[in-house]
Amino acid sequence: MASKHSLRERILLRTTTSVCPQCLTRIEAYVVKEGEKVYLEKTCNNHGDFRTLIWNGLPAYESWGDARLPSQPVTCLTQVDKGCPYDCGLCPQHRQHSCCVLLEVTQRCNLMCPVCYASSSKTGFQDPTLEQISEWFDTLLNCGGPFNIQLSGGEPTERDDLPTIIEIGRAKGFTFFQLNTNGLRLAAEKGYASKLKSAGLDCVFLQFDGVTDEPYFKLRGKSLLSAKLKAIENCSDVGLSVVLVPTLVPGVNENEIGAILTFALNYLPVVRGVHFQPISYFGRYGVYQEKRLTLPDILRAIEEQTKGLMKTNDFSPGSAENAYCSFNGKFVLQPDKKVRSLKSNSSCSCQAPCTAAESAKKAQIYVARHWGSPAKKICCSTDNRENHHNEGSLDSFLYRLKHYTLAVSCMAFQDAWNLDLDRLRDCYIHVVSLDKKLIPFCAYNLTALSGKSLYRGQV
Repeated sequence: MASKHSLRERILLRTTTSVCPQCLTRIEAYVVKEGEKVYLEKTCNNHGDFRTLIWNGLPAYESWGDARLPSQPVTCLTQVDKGCPYDCGLCPQHRQHSCCVLLEVTQRCNLMCPVCYASSSKTGFQDPTLEQISEWFDTLLNCGGPFNIQLSGGEPTERDDLPTIIEIGRAKGFTFFQLNTNGLRLAAEKGYASKLKSAGLDCVFLQFDGVTDEPYFKLRGKSLLSAKLKAIENCSDVGLSVVLVPTLVPGVNENEIGAILTFALNYLPVVRGVHFQPISYFGRYGVYQEKRLTLPDILRAIEEQTKGLMKTNDFSPGSAENAYCSFNGKFVLQPDKKVRSLKSNSSCSCQAPCTAAESAKKAQIYVARHWGSPAKKICCSTDNRENHHNEGSLDSFLYRLKHYTLAVSCMAFQDAWNLDLDRLRDCYIHVVSLDKKLIPFCAYNLTALSGKSLYRGQV
């Protein structure tokens, strides 16, 4: 398959299963190491060979992650028939409970971004009704909920009844609501942030691709930085937490990683986290690029671009999801503007191997605690309360811990080129489909070169 590469330089790490990027047929795949780089290689009988970089450099691929005991979903809404990834619902072969669940409340959007996993546009879609969404909540309760809810789309704020959706979920017992948004309505409409906060919204998951306008021109089609800043200001005024979500694209904005983190530290406590997402090639993405940003690339960029303020060894692999999907770290900003790492073993804080179900529950609590913490605007008089304590005292540290902790994470979603079904079975981020199934995020958005999708928009 890859005979042009010297066998003396190649180490087969493991065999797995993937899909063909052209026809989405399930095919055998190989995780192969060459030097410090790791590739996923596969061959489709009809469409030939594919080779994709999945790991680049240190920390070493083999040293990343720990073993975990799998757990079958509480309720399986489908049965095993054609095999993974064709039986999602979840099926009995899935190895993880739900933790974060996306409700796509609209496919409409007020932008037409060149990059969009949902391929959203301004017209042509009918929104699910409030009755349908209420039934989605009931389905989730029957599947082991309440879970953390991400209101997504499209652009969810296109719905005027978005506060009502949050209120419906709250009334059914769901305790954490996150809004995935471009922030345009939050920036433009006075009082909108307050309406969402009053309805029970905990966190704004804000599309934030850089601290200059250049990435927005390339990825979103227009200048948006001023709107992002206004959205953050309006959230701060009402005590609504914000997590910055940069989509990282090679050659576009990977050089702004450090600047984004510095920005986030300067905007504590309203900004509670930065969640990097290297581009995945599904939905609308323009032209596929063979160059990829892997987890080690981003870890090294964080250390280099923050000049060692945050270091690679300050971060841990995810434990609720597959370890090769993510990393996370926590940092408290000190009065001298240095940061202190609050590294734990993992996002679920387990001290010993635990089941997938246990890790998913702990991750659910972790996200709600660190992304949804109180984000009241801190004024000078409030900051002076810290000065009443001796520097270095326990009271002072606890004050900083509450108001000035930044969660930094990264999630590397899988597309048709780098899909590894061993990873997919460990997924804990699920989407409610139109027919009330629970689909792992990467499977739901899996897109062939032709634009064909296995699940998105299918009933």
